[in-house]
Amino acid sequence: MKFVIIGGDAAGMSAASRAKRNQPEFEVTVLEQTRDVSYSACGMPYNIADAGRSMEDLVVRQAEVFIEKNKINLLTGHRVTGIDPGTRKVMGVTLENKSFTMKYDALLIATGAGPRVSNVPGMDLPGVMPLKSLEHGKKIKAFIDEQNVKKAVIIGMGYIGLEMCEALCVRGITVEMVKPGPTFLPWMTPELSREVEACVTANGVHLSCGHAITAITPHGGGGLTVMTDKRNFVADLVISASGVTPCSELAVAAGLEIGISGAVAVDDMMRTSDDRIYAAGDCADAIHVVTGKKCWIPLALRANRAGWAVADNVCGKETRLQGVAGTAVFKVFDMQVARTGLSLKEAVNEGFDPAEVVIQSRSKAHSHPGSGIIHVSMVGDKKTGRLLGTQMVGTDGVAHRINAPAVALHAGMTVADLIQCDLAYAPPFGPVWDPVLTAANQLIKRL
Repeated sequence: MKFVIIGGDAAGMSAASRAKRNQPEFEVTVLEQTRDVSYSACGMPYNIADAGRSMEDLVVRQAEVFIEKNKINLLTGHRVTGIDPGTRKVMGVTLENKSFTMKYDALLIATGAGPRVSNVPGMDLPGVMPLKSLEHGKKIKAFIDEQNVKKAVIIGMGYIGLEMCEALCVRGITVEMVKPGPTFLPWMTPELSREVEACVTANGVHLSCGHAITAITPHGGGGLTVMTDKRNFVADLVISASGVTPCSELAVAAGLEIGISGAVAVDDMMRTSDDRIYAAGDCADAIHVVTGKKCWIPLALRANRAGWAVADNVCGKETRLQGVAGTAVFKVFDMQVARTGLSLKEAVNEGFDPAEVVIQSRSKAHSHPGSGIIHVSMVGDKKTGRLLGTQMVGTDGVAHRINAPAVALHAGMTVADLIQCDLAYAPPFGPVWDPVLTAANQLIKRL
């Protein structure tokens, strides 16, 4: 069995390692276009914040370990340029500009997602950088040190933009954030979004929503000018953080079915429209456990889990994945922000008859030192009583608390079911009535 994998990060290396564990006799080859494999991309903003740390600290396992210990044929610097499903071959070119062709019995496309780069003039100027790959992280960190960056503009206000906003501030860099859209966090309940916005601005970051970027030009005194339809922003460094898009070009060219948001369409076994080709990770779509519909939510846990599933299926052990709830958490300064499932607006758009409550509680018992405020939004369906989604923000106790409603969503629980859950209590960890239970108790009244 010749199992070929395109892409050497989360989904790709998870699949390769598991396949060799399942079937040591399989010939497993990974083709990675860069020199970096198996690294913690999510840790890059925190690494950039620490001037004394090397970006190499984010590498989970060196390529040599996969080659020598796991016996994986890992070929870095090998960029695949085409797939021929008819002859079951992949074609490509190395960094040394040498062509290669490789035959497969089973193929995994694990090409991930790439930064969404605007076609605005000047996005290719030195000092304008995205943050998606380890190479991007290395370039940003080196640029900050070498150019003595004092002021930065971040285009976008999503997860990565906000994490980078904190990282740059920690480095003593003045930060302005700009986005074309009119709302700070459009996917978040407004009451919670305002709490996050207040935290960001309290740390000296200037937010400019509703500013359409028209061009980026070199600044006369050095640095860059970000030009918008309302005003201009001068900076030494511009971070492009306007989101990501699935890297599905190879699948498109090979004639495979493409799904929502341009991601590769897969079934619950990660098979594409060609039974011998799988796709996993940020390049592939998924089923949403709340709506039952296809979605594209690129997150790390799904990528690793999907890689395992592909390996099991290639090795003859049928494995099906349930889906995703869109559970996510990030930190900006001292604020933790988390979500799972649908917001009120998303629930309406999906055809539910939803109700929402927003409550304020505490992360610990009221008399315990260090207790912080937690704001919780919870959404349920009036017709069925089913839990549809939860959002939380607070300075303490948010990151792991979101996991309870996430599990409830996967189990298809009603809000009434959630109220009956036996959640842990002790004063250092929460009030007797956990904020999740308080929100559920209030939501049941609306339902």
